[in-house]
Amino acid sequence: MNKAELIAKIADDAGITKTQANATLDSFIEAVTVTLKKGNKVTLVGFGTFSVSKRAARNGRNPQTGAVIKIKAKKVAKFKAGKELSAKM
Repeated sequence: MNKAELIAKIADDAGITKTQANATLDSFIEAVTVTLKKGNKVTLVGFGTFSVSKRAARNGRNPQTGAVIKIKAKKVAKFKAGKELSAKM
């Protein structure tokens, strides 16, 4: 499912226009993004938790040349499914 299909499903289920569903989804994504940038987590009971994880710097290899390269440390978004979502799969 892509974003357009999700927007169509939300609009159909909620009885709203696709424009309103798009605005709602964009607002949700923005709220989660801002919260994660602050280093906090977003918990949706029954669905799951969005959080930030730190990856340490490490050495890797260039697959074409085999040369060692340094990979910088960075923060990444992480999602852990809740019990109810896991049970439905």
